[in-house]
Amino acid sequence: MEKREERYRGKAKTVYGTDDPKFVIMHYRDDVSAFDGAKLAKLEQKGETNNRFNAYVMGRLAGAGIRTHFVRMLNDRESLVKAMRMLPVECVVRNVVAGSMAKRYGLEEGMRLPEPLFEFFLKSDALHDPLVNDDHIRILGWATADEIAQMKALTHRVNAVLRPMFSDAGIDLVDYKLEFGHPLDDPYGPIVLGDEFTPDGCRLWDAQSAEKMDKDRFRRDLGNVIGKYREVATRIGVPLD
Repeated sequence: MEKREERYRGKAKTVYGTDDPKFVIMHYRDDVSAFDGAKLAKLEQKGETNNRFNAYVMGRLAGAGIRTHFVRMLNDRESLVKAMRMLPVECVVRNVVAGSMAKRYGLEEGMRLPEPLFEFFLKSDALHDPLVNDDHIRILGWATADEIAQMKALTHRVNAVLRPMFSDAGIDLVDYKLEFGHPLDDPYGPIVLGDEFTPDGCRLWDAQSAEKMDKDRFRRDLGNVIGKYREVATRIGVPLD
């Protein structure tokens, strides 16, 4: 597979085209950001850590029958994925109250929810990713009713796979976000999981101490960000070498 032109440069990843239009290459950089890009830094080993972490998680999800865009790792910092038309919403599942949910409703961070709680957010840095509901998404044409139902079902299926995986490693999967879309080679078929699953896009707490082991370490200036990313990876079985 031949790597070609840069297609998109996000906050922490760069997407490159290939000689096959059905596939692109995701390059994981050492960049880290928070607060819609207001806080920026570079953290050594972040790109390679997240690339390996994501490859492992996508493999676990594929093994459970969940369709993803991931094809294979190419090297320490790059993975081959299917080219996608992404839906412009983020799917969030919360198992424990934290972050914006605690602030929005005046709840105590760390309160365990009686069942997983699903939320939709519009993907827009300029608008700070506002909370939206099914009607916003359907009526404004961001996704169809069928796509909405698929996103909800798949997000809960991911939770059913990953929550016990982290729990077995002594880690609470507090919350996470996912993004979905259609592969360009199957534009009318079922949606598939895109983007990534890494500690950048979820909250992970040590089950005994409640120590934060995710990007909140960067947001809240707790230090040792990548050290904790790599500890999580090791505990769940990600091969880092």
